[in-house]
Amino acid sequence: MKANSSDRPVIRPLPVMDRARQVTDALADYVEEARLKAGDRLPAERELMAALGVGRSTIREAIRHFQALGVIETRKGSGTYLLKPVSRATIHMPLSFDTVHLRDVLLQTLEVRRGIECEAGMVAARRRTSTDLVVIEEKLDAMERVHLEKGTSGPEDLAFHLAVYDATHNPLFRQLLEQMRETFERFWEHPFDRQDFARRSFPFHRTLFNAIAAGDPEAARAETLKILDIVEEDIKEMSK
Repeated sequence: MKANSSDRPVIRPLPVMDRARQVTDALADYVEEARLKAGDRLPAERELMAALGVGRSTIREAIRHFQALGVIETRKGSGTYLLKPVSRATIHMPLSFDTVHLRDVLLQTLEVRRGIECEAGMVAARRRTSTDLVVIEEKLDAMERVHLEKGTSGPEDLAFHLAVYDATHNPLFRQLLEQMRETFERFWEHPFDRQDFARRSFPFHRTLFNAIAAGDPEAARAETLKILDIVEEDIKEMSK
């Protein structure tokens, strides 16, 4: 009997690959093929833009990713240098998520985030520089502006937390959150179809910044827990 075509599984189109991810892969391939070693200089930003056909912001995002992995460093007035060999096989640490069961995935990632973010907030409070504080506050101001305009600010919220991670000066914090970025971004796009998700946590981002600025690790931990406790409550409430 001929199978009914309606019973066949649907082959869905492939998603458009993130441009920064493409640049990251291209740079890793270049390092490997050119057999660059620690201490070797990477092509200049303008050269990369012309060769890869992308804008400056995309190049810089890819460079930041490599910096977070601790494999390159940028020296002011000199260029960008390789700290250790890298290949496409070593620049990504994919995690597996069962995205069909979104509620469970979010609660699982929240368990991990709670430990990481509390520690990150404490470390950031101890190690942050004046430059770090400027960047964190810029992200916070953007988050607050968008939140007041739209009532929600998912991408800006993520950018704020990434800035806190960067202020730890420990690349592992950012690396770990980067691996969960796809899940969080998908979640922030459609948080149970509720624009007001975690809205109650909004004021605590400012108090978290204040704690980090004051160099108070325990206060930073307490404010981080307030944010994540509200996120957990809303996940459970909205997914009943």
